[in-house]
Amino acid sequence: MKRSSLPQNIARIALGSFLAFAGTSHLTFARKDFQAQVPDWVPLDKDLTVLLSGGAEISLGLALILLEKQKKLTGTLAALFFILVFPGNISQYTHHRSAFGLDTDKKRFTHLFFQPALVAWALYGSTVLNKHRKIKK
Repeated sequence: MKRSSLPQNIARIALGSFLAFAGTSHLTFARKDFQAQVPDWVPLDKDLTVLLSGGAEISLGLALILLEKQKKLTGTLAALFFILVFPGNISQYTHHRSAFGLDTDKKRFTHLFFQPALVAWALYGSTVLNKHRKIKK
C-alpha cells in the first residue's frame, strides 16, 4: 500500500465527505436540481437515475473515508464516477437547464471545468498520482 501524505489524507477525507453530502442531497433537498442534469438519452427515469447516483455517491464517499487500505481502488472508482456523470453536466449546458444557481450559459460552461478537477482530486487523495519512490520509515 502506498503511504499517504497528510495533505493526501485530508484531500481523500474531504472528498469523501463532499461525496456523502452530495449523495444525501440527491435523495433529499436537491433532487429536482439533479434531475435537470440527467441527459434525455439515459434509459432510466430521471428521478430513479438521481436516486441511484445519490446512493453511489454516498457509498463512494463513505468508502473514501473508511476504507483507507483500499484508497487506491476507491479513489479510482470515484474518478471514474466523475467521468461517467460528466455527460450530465454537458447536457445541462447544451440544453440550457438551470439548476444549482447555474442559470446562464456562461455559468454552466464554467461549471464544466470543475469535473476534471474532481477527477484529479480523487486520484491525488487516493495516492494514484504518487510517483514511484521509496518512503523512509
